[in-house]
Amino acid sequence: MPTDRDDPAASTAFGDDDATEQPLTGGNVAAAVVRVGDTVRRPAGEWTPAVHAYLTHLHDVGFDGAPRPLGIDDAGREVLTYVPGTVPWPDRFDLLRPDAAVRRVGRLLRDLHDAAASFTPPPHARWRRLIPPDGTDLVVHHDPAPWNLVVGDRWAFIDWDTAAPGTRLWDLAYAAKSVVPLTADPAWQPADPGRRLRVLADGYGLDERQRRALVPLLTRRARSMYEFLAAQAAVGAAPWTRLWHEGHGTVWRDDAAYIRAHQRRWADALLG
Repeated sequence: MPTDRDDPAASTAFGDDDATEQPLTGGNVAAAVVRVGDTVRRPAGEWTPAVHAYLTHLHDVGFDGAPRPLGIDDAGREVLTYVPGTVPWPDRFDLLRPDAAVRRVGRLLRDLHDAAASFTPPPHARWRRLIPPDGTDLVVHHDPAPWNLVVGDRWAFIDWDTAAPGTRLWDLAYAAKSVVPLTADPAWQPADPGRRLRVLADGYGLDERQRRALVPLLTRRARSMYEFLAAQAAVGAAPWTRLWHEGHGTVWRDDAAYIRAHQRRWADALLG
């Protein structure tokens, strides 16, 4: 199991410079992410201090569904505890097929948001804001998807670079799109996506008002990803231009259209 340090803010040297660095696959910057012993080293950015303050708060209030920040190493990389387990996307999505797994994702996201509700960002916090959310009620993950989920003895979200102010439903709409999944691709469509959507909402504990508000937000959240990739590709921004040329923009566009076309189905599943 990972080991934690007593003072993550002050940790800058770890005495393991000679330890083997094991590249970790997956993600948009995977080539720069490595495991060293029980830690993960990732590129840091201007958002890292705020994200580390946030993750430290989550740990302090008892949320164990995220790695703990340990500081910055001598190479200027952020250091986090390594979370053992399996990332479901794309080769082990079978781990998320059972209803119990979908419900657990909903519960994990609810626990995250409840823990985040008491977080006060540090003064002059900088965040990596990529897509404008529908509000700024609390700091959320912004990418709680199977590619950022570790399934093991404990379940945890990873890759917190885009954590920033948002809303509960903004995060949940993204999770629904990717965990149910709500997709136009017949190869990935579950037999009953409406039922799986309801299981996710039940796991989160949505009330009726929130369920009604979630329905249109499902389309808006998916469409926002398409618009973001299109805008970034238009100016040649990395790594989004590569993803656009790999067809990710088309996927998000088609999925948004599919979700919108079936809005009544989602409403019936959530409210019926």
